[in-house]
Amino acid sequence: MVNSFNRSLKRLFDICAACLGLVVLSPVLLILVVLVRRSSPGGALFLQERVGRSEVPFVCIKFRTMAAGSPNVGSHDAASSWITPLGRKLRAYKLDELPQLINVLRGEMSFVGPRPCLPSQHDVIVARRKLKVFSVRPGITGLAQLQGIDMSTPEALADADARYIQKAGFWQDIVLVLSTLAGRGTGDAAAK
Repeated sequence: MVNSFNRSLKRLFDICAACLGLVVLSPVLLILVVLVRRSSPGGALFLQERVGRSEVPFVCIKFRTMAAGSPNVGSHDAASSWITPLGRKLRAYKLDELPQLINVLRGEMSFVGPRPCLPSQHDVIVARRKLKVFSVRPGITGLAQLQGIDMSTPEALADADARYIQKAGFWQDIVLVLSTLAGRGTGDAAAK
């Protein structure tokens, strides 16, 4: 389990890296806001309720990658036809996740942890509850995502999340962040 020193170090890293990321990436974020708004009707940001630490709901912030009016479903249940051409590129390079730096700064998320599920994903919630996955903040990236496990397999997902929590440490998180930046991981992919 994660000890208090690791938790404090993780939170300090999250705050510093999120602040730095928001400052350094602010020109990119502004350009993406303009591109998303121009590419299809609707706003640039997609706000969606997710289940956070201790099962407390929060609003997850992402760039909009689907056409306005698309159903509010998990990524693995999203039809490929709902995703905009620009949205495909944003997802491919994980740029749609950049606004979640705000969630990290607010303490709703961490850089690394179990990906937050929707309140409607009852099977995922039940499987995670059994393994105490909600004891940690959800993450922008996580072990399950890097292993290609998405929310369509709740038990496998919860098991991977629980394995991450058991071994969680600062250096493991750094490795997972670097792996994500290197392009690994296919979890939560939209349906074909």
